[in-house]
Amino acid sequence: MDFIKLIRYKNLIMIGVMQYALRYGLILPILNHFEVSPVLSHLRFALVVLATLLLAASGYIINDYFDIRIDRINKPDKVLVGKRIARRTALFWHVLLTVFGILIGLFIAYVARKETYALMFVAVPILLWYYSTTFKRHIVIGNLLISFLTAIVVILVVSVEFAMLVRVHGQAIVRSEACSLAWFWTNGFAIFAFLCNFIREIIKDTEDLKGDRAVGCKTLPIALGIPLTKVFVLILQVISLLALWIIYFGVDAFKSIPYALPYFIIAFTLPHLLMMYKWLKAQTRSDYHGVSTISKIIILFGVIFIVLAGQMF
Repeated sequence: MDFIKLIRYKNLIMIGVMQYALRYGLILPILNHFEVSPVLSHLRFALVVLATLLLAASGYIINDYFDIRIDRINKPDKVLVGKRIARRTALFWHVLLTVFGILIGLFIAYVARKETYALMFVAVPILLWYYSTTFKRHIVIGNLLISFLTAIVVILVVSVEFAMLVRVHGQAIVRSEACSLAWFWTNGFAIFAFLCNFIREIIKDTEDLKGDRAVGCKTLPIALGIPLTKVFVLILQVISLLALWIIYFGVDAFKSIPYALPYFIIAFTLPHLLMMYKWLKAQTRSDYHGVSTISKIIILFGVIFIVLAGQMF
């Protein structure tokens, strides 16, 4: 049970569900609409997801490995590494998961004939290592990196799908309407995931302020102070909500999505407004944790909307 908590199983489930929802709830319906048969098998897509989850899990482990001092201050009752799991054991699992994640990623790169995938699957664990040791301790850099990697998790789904299609249909498939439509929807969700995760990362930094300050981190709340950080995040939250409604009214395709209008009101607008209210009122670590939870719920609603959008094809 301790190991399951260490790898953030809830977050891993979210990542896996998100990738499966993208492929089976959106990408495949688009391909079917344009009468294009998928080339990527169910098994190989499962390997793409598995490689993603393995590298994410290894990243969570190494983050806890280097965050022992911070966690002992912020959440002493929830410390796992060095208390309930030996540091050497944690490092062993990090290496094991990283190696298997890279190997599966290299296999995907080979079958897709994409050298960039090989570089990506090698680069990601390196970036996560430096995030845990260096980047997260500097203002905004760590937040942007994690948000960028979240967007990559989204983009990887459509990228692998069409990389495999290119092997059969050639470059013509890249210029097809099916490809442009799939990329349009996926990029839209990737931007949504990036912005939501960026907001959540800053909220988490505010939640962990005490421990971060004790070890000399220079996160946004430490560098700007709580009042300015609240203003900055509030602006991002407003931008996120306005962007959703601008896209809804600006893209005609949204009018064809079943129950899109009530969904935007109930699943996006109300949680955003609640998050803004809770964020402005937040004073304690528990308050900030509650705001972070709302941001995760908004991302979950975004994942569900993927499936809803796929119903129009």
